Amino acid sequence: MVLLVTGRCDRRCFYCPLSAEKKGTDAFFANERRISTTGQALEEAQLMDALGTGVTGGDPLLEVARTVDAIKALKGRFGKSHQIHLYTSQTDRRKIEKVARAGLDEIRFHPPISQWSTLEKTPYADAVARARKVGMSVGLELPVIPGRENDLVAAIKFADDAELDFVNLNELEFSETNWKSLRALSLEVRDDVSAGVKGSERLGLDLLKLETDVPLHYCSAAFKDGVQLRRRIMRRARNVRRPHEILTKDGTFLKGVIETDYLSATSAWLMRRFGIPGNLIWSNPSKKRLEIAPWVLEEIAGDLDVPSYIVEEYPTADGLEVERTPLRRR
Repeated sequence: MVLLVTGRCDRRCFYCPLSAEKKGTDAFFANERRISTTGQALEEAQLMDALGTGVTGGDPLLEVARTVDAIKALKGRFGKSHQIHLYTSQTDRRKIEKVARAGLDEIRFHPPISQWSTLEKTPYADAVARARKVGMSVGLELPVIPGRENDLVAAIKFADDAELDFVNLNELEFSETNWKSLRALSLEVRDDVSAGVKGSERLGLDLLKLETDVPLHYCSAAFKDGVQLRRRIMRRARNVRRPHEILTKDGTFLKGVIETDYLSATSAWLMRRFGIPGNLIWSNPSKKRLEIAPWVLEEIAGDLDVPSYIVEEYPTADGLEVERTPLRRR
């Protein structure tokens, strides 16, 4: 599960990809679900049979009490085997000790670019040492920025000398909130089907060839979206699918949709007129629509005088729509 504890951060990284909805706000999200309590985070974890949780932001250590509460709750519900890692740019010793005592398994430090080449002279040297001393796995999380090879090599050397557990190198990618900053630096997209920055992957793969004792990992934008996201939504989909929804190989749902302001009356008429079983039709008031098994709607759409579609959606709390195919319009 991805647990965004807050969208607040005291850094101003030009490449930050966080969405406009979350960036700079005190947002609290479990996966795609906006939440207000730790209990709701536990519900979301249960819905996807989460084996672990990534605590992120913003910077979760800016809301350390909420973060500690979430870590304790997750460990309490799912046990010690539920692996929890956290991303932060903070170096505050007391906060690091608090999350460690709460049960955090792994901390991933994300230092600002200006300090990559001299990390041994910054507060990060003490922070990583303290995090290791209190029993956590410790690593660096770095975006692969074209033109910053020397700085990245220096950061990796620091991790190697400090005997950290890993360095994660992430392909830099364009987002709705960072594209202007990236374009201002003359950075371009890699190709027409990727949000990755041109040159980032090549540099990342070259860095993996460095001879180090610290393990180096590279994560591409395609892997993050095509594998990590897909696996996560597939786990949720299997638990939340209703009888009227078809689960696709990509982890999305196919469903029939009828748009109407008269949900109860239309639902009752459809069941009576076409003999539709009650478990194959579902009212969705928030979207002002009826959802029907797609194989049923395809058969009856020609007899309807209301807009009807076959819709493909993510099985996430926000139900993000991927595609819709009209069966009948007004």
